[in-house]
Amino acid sequence: MQKPRLKFWDIWNMSFGFLGIQFGFALQGSTMSRIFETLGAEKDNIPLLWIAAPLAGLIVQPIIGYLSDNTWHKNLGRRRPFFLLGAILSSIALLLMPYSSAVWMAAGLLLVLDASINISMEPFRALVADKLPESQRSYGFVIQTLIIGIGTWVASNLPKFMNNVLDISNEAAPGVVPQSVKVAFIVGAVVFLGSILVTIFTTKEYTPKEMEEFEGASGVEEDKGMLKTILGTYALMPKIMKKLGVVQFFSWFAFFAMWTLANPALTSHIYNAPKPQIEEFAQIGEDGDILYDADRVILFKDDQARLDYETQDKNYNEASDDVGSKMGIYGLSSMVFAILLTFYTSRFAINRKLVHMVSLILGGLGFLLMLFIPGDPDMLYVCFALIGFAWGSILSMPYAMLSSSVDSGKMGLMMGVFNMFIVVPQIIAALGGVVFLQKLIGEESIHAMTIAGIFLILAAFSNLLITDRKAIKYEPA
Repeated sequence: MQKPRLKFWDIWNMSFGFLGIQFGFALQGSTMSRIFETLGAEKDNIPLLWIAAPLAGLIVQPIIGYLSDNTWHKNLGRRRPFFLLGAILSSIALLLMPYSSAVWMAAGLLLVLDASINISMEPFRALVADKLPESQRSYGFVIQTLIIGIGTWVASNLPKFMNNVLDISNEAAPGVVPQSVKVAFIVGAVVFLGSILVTIFTTKEYTPKEMEEFEGASGVEEDKGMLKTILGTYALMPKIMKKLGVVQFFSWFAFFAMWTLANPALTSHIYNAPKPQIEEFAQIGEDGDILYDADRVILFKDDQARLDYETQDKNYNEASDDVGSKMGIYGLSSMVFAILLTFYTSRFAINRKLVHMVSLILGGLGFLLMLFIPGDPDMLYVCFALIGFAWGSILSMPYAMLSSSVDSGKMGLMMGVFNMFIVVPQIIAALGGVVFLQKLIGEESIHAMTIAGIFLILAAFSNLLITDRKAIKYEPA
């Protein structure tokens, strides 16, 4: 028995929650390094502060995948309970994040935020495989990418929009996150929860009995328990997953480098507006600590030092707003990528391997170009547009290839285990991998973007490992 083909709006509604998920990710990706720098973190330590995010994914996603495969709620179904839980926790973390008063607090909230986003995200991936017939899966993942692109672009532009349009200040005292960023996170929390609720109220899931009928199952596989099932899946993961894992390793290392170091790299190299170090302008005591007055306000060396700091900090915040805005372009171009593939895959089969390979090469060129455009911010539109093609493909093609080659009864668990190939490269990058490789080229932080470009091109050619015809191209029987 075949699953019925769904109409566009059915697929749109069941994917709409990804708008909120991506609001969370985009605000995290475009502003977390800025928040860390504002709170006093050293540039080279920023990737390490991000380690909470991939660690949360490594632990949470396989567990949530297993639980969502083995859950059935009479009102919320199989995947939707996890959408709702993740949305509530993520919204709380988003509300609290910009009010962090210390680096450790922001890093802790990042752990909570990323773990909460992961509770919602992987069940969304599995929902596509649950609801759609094989012939529509590429189409379904591409529509998710379309919605993700919208969320990335809008959320990345929020801080700049708050400042330029609503006249909410993007300046603040040393060690304080600007009000424009705070309001952007509040909006993100509202959108996150609201969009998830749209999916919950408009999407009906198939019952376990219906899923058995669709798959022609004669019975339910014996449940060996969560730990044994997860470890068994790691041990017996299919070859296609391992090969896709190589592609994912290089891809996500590259994007982790962008999320963690693009802001310090681009504000310095492109805008010549690095974050000023308060120690250079403030009065320093004999013990080497910054001096404060009775109201805990920093004491500057003199009025000129205060003015110089405020001017440089203003330039940094304006540059950061613009970097965040231009980073949003990669969401916009991934949306264009998704629209084109949506129209095509709704009628024709595609060569997923070839599409992914070409897209990753274009993204790699976008990163490499950044080194050669100091003082020319407008060229970042081109760079991030190219990166967006890679991002659009990363969010759709690997999942479409994987979902065509694994047991649908374990789709949630498989998607969670597959996440290992996303989080492990990020953990390696966070533990010093990206900074180490960057310094092999030079001390300037812009070389982190060069490393990102090299890794995306390596990811592109790793697609040559994939030979499974069913994964590469859907062919009706």
